[in-house]
Amino acid sequence: MLSTGTQKYSVTIGKITSLKFEDKDVLLVTSKNLEHLYLEYMLSIIKAKSVNVCVVDDGEMHKNMQTIDEILESAFKHKLHRNALMIALGGGVITDMVGFASGIFQRGIDFISIPTTLLAMVDASVGGKCGVNNKYGKNLIGLFHQPKQVFVAPMFLRTLPERELLAGVAEIIKIFACFEYSLLQNFNMLDIEFYIQKSIELKAQVVEKDEKERHDLRALLNYGHTFGHAIELEGGYSEFLHGEAVSMGIVMANRLSVKLGILSSDIDMFICALLKRIGLPTHYKIKDIDSFYNAFFYDKKSLDSKLHFILLESKEVVKATVHNNIDKQIIYEVLHEFA
Repeated sequence: MLSTGTQKYSVTIGKITSLKFEDKDVLLVTSKNLEHLYLEYMLSIIKAKSVNVCVVDDGEMHKNMQTIDEILESAFKHKLHRNALMIALGGGVITDMVGFASGIFQRGIDFISIPTTLLAMVDASVGGKCGVNNKYGKNLIGLFHQPKQVFVAPMFLRTLPERELLAGVAEIIKIFACFEYSLLQNFNMLDIEFYIQKSIELKAQVVEKDEKERHDLRALLNYGHTFGHAIELEGGYSEFLHGEAVSMGIVMANRLSVKLGILSSDIDMFICALLKRIGLPTHYKIKDIDSFYNAFFYDKKSLDSKLHFILLESKEVVKATVHNNIDKQIIYEVLHEFA
């Protein structure tokens, strides 16, 4: 059970056999990729006053206000009301968009999250951060809207492409590096269900203490993301999966930490080698250093015109910390290593 200042909800891990919402009209939102895989099964287990379906394009390039309009149009067309419920069946993109759409439809209705990718299971489905991208950056339009329930079913991973699976592993490595580094020492993909549960537990602890990212604690979950978001933006949200960009962003952030003298080169090399061993990308070639640097200022942690980086340090224990006002020259030296 996760308890925030605004909502209490359960995160259930296991097979989904029945979903009962007898008194509600339901709008199930999923992607075209999942429609032929799981829609029929999901419709067979949902018991509700009415069940309506909205199928949208998936992928970061479609995580925008146009798709939000499609979801809202479907909600209005099916005459949903304040007591209705939206269900997000999909990866992180679907999860974020349904959370956002349900949060603004008639000033907010309930939604539940059924993540189908590893990344969504360990990250997007828990915590209530919902948003979309625009030309200035990632997730800059959105709100905090906690789900009513989350159902994590590892069975969805059976049909997940390997590239998508590995992208989710990047988020697991991120959260372990920040909050329980020892879990990386003997990291083994065969233990993925244990890692899912542990990742959710760690994130839940953070969200409960800092639901709306007002005390720097939740900001630590963005380790690797300031660089990663700039990578996604430079690639037009179509060159790399989010987790792949985070993997490369982690390596870049660690290089900055080493240059600042707060992280040992041994830990930097260990994390980079782990990402490589798993099959994740670790080196990004920056196309334009100046525009890449300027993209940092559109990062949500840096909108006060100061750059804020989430970096690992290894003074006593390995942990993530927030760093402000890093000399521009040092940042550029790191960027030149990747140009």
